[in-house]
Amino acid sequence: MATFTKLALQPAGSTGDGLGILVAATATAGTAIHTASTTTTTIDEVWLYAYNNHSADILLTIEFGGATAPKDVIKQTVITQAGLVLVVPGLVVQGNATAKVVRAFAATANQISIFGYVNRITA
Repeated sequence: MATFTKLALQPAGSTGDGLGILVAATATAGTAIHTASTTTTTIDEVWLYAYNNHSADILLTIEFGGATAPKDVIKQTVITQAGLVLVVPGLVVQGNATAKVVRAFAATANQISIFGYVNRITA
């Protein structure tokens, strides 16, 4: 029977603290947002929300487990100071011997914060 566990984002593969992660990167490879499991039977359902604190709209790029466009890349313009915006709606990433990493970069550094959580599903 599968087990579901709600986790804070784990940007470096360690236990996260649930706080926002500031997107400092402006190009690939982006700021680490979540590191998936190294167990191949584990699935992470990832939910990410972005907040733009800047005075202008900013293009945000999510690298979902890789950096190959267009298959691994999600681009979304985050409207200025519009509250939390859903940018990853529960997409899944399968565990892998070499952990897959969800990363983000933005057109302007240090203005977008990423919040979210992971539903970890283990067999």
